[in-house]
Amino acid sequence: MNEVRAITVFVRAATLGSLRAAAVDQGISPQAASHAVMQLEKALGVRLFHRTTRKLSLTEEGERLFDSAKPALAMLASALGDARRSKSEVAGLLRVSAPRALGLPVLWPCFEAFEHAYPDVQLDVRFDDQFTDLVTERADVGFRGGPPPSAGSIARPLVPIQLIVCASPEYIARHGAPRTIDELAAHRCTGYRRANTGKLAQWTFRVGDEIAYRDVPAALTVNDTDMETHAVLSGLGVGQLGSFSAAMHIRSGRLVPLLTEHVVEHGMIYLYYGHRTERSLRVKTFIDFVVDRLADNRDFFLDAAELRAMQHGTPRGRGAAKARR
Repeated sequence: MNEVRAITVFVRAATLGSLRAAAVDQGISPQAASHAVMQLEKALGVRLFHRTTRKLSLTEEGERLFDSAKPALAMLASALGDARRSKSEVAGLLRVSAPRALGLPVLWPCFEAFEHAYPDVQLDVRFDDQFTDLVTERADVGFRGGPPPSAGSIARPLVPIQLIVCASPEYIARHGAPRTIDELAAHRCTGYRRANTGKLAQWTFRVGDEIAYRDVPAALTVNDTDMETHAVLSGLGVGQLGSFSAAMHIRSGRLVPLLTEHVVEHGMIYLYYGHRTERSLRVKTFIDFVVDRLADNRDFFLDAAELRAMQHGTPRGRGAAKARR
């Protein structure tokens, strides 16, 4: 027995006062309507209707079931309607997970633009530096910087992440610019403490065809990439920043890239989502919106031509030998 169908027929028959009218309302035969109600009565072990040839009325048990079932069916119909509309309307709740590092410099302007374009969507954004399992966290889409997410989700690469050593013009005027990786040890440098391990992140460099890792002593350590960027912009030290934070400031002249021959690509920014064939229209629209705005967006990285030009224009300052703490 289809209990939902049987209860629906029962409620419509009680509302309309006729099994025949309920059958027409539900698009079934009178025999099918009568059978559904009898099956329901048999399953419950009680009579729901007093039946005569001219009248249909509820028993006491029928009245109790009617009073409980009618609002429940209305709620169910509303929920099903909302689910159907999600395939045709860009509206409803959209859960997004993203690392804090990408929040302000990359994602927030995109989120703001999406909310202006689709005001009926309620964005629920969770910034978390841990990798989010979409199913466990009930998120619709996620963002990640670095290597691609593991199997189990679709990952769309958006922009590369470059690690760029930078300093402000004011810092270079006071302390000079490091000319080699080794000269960094004589400069005031910033450090980033990883949220997931609590350890100070090593600096990463391309040296020829290899990747080299160095422990660079930090004069200032933070666990927030936005604060590290702000510290470097303020002239507090030399920092190795992600291109998504540094590129715009380099182009505006607020930061000077250093040791550009050693810039290394550290994965990508990815948008990822589950292998679901029946995605709501709001999720599909959000994915397309983000890809259109962020994929290969040069606001967030330096292309090869820019890096080559900067290698020839790297300021030398007074050198590391005269650098002061």
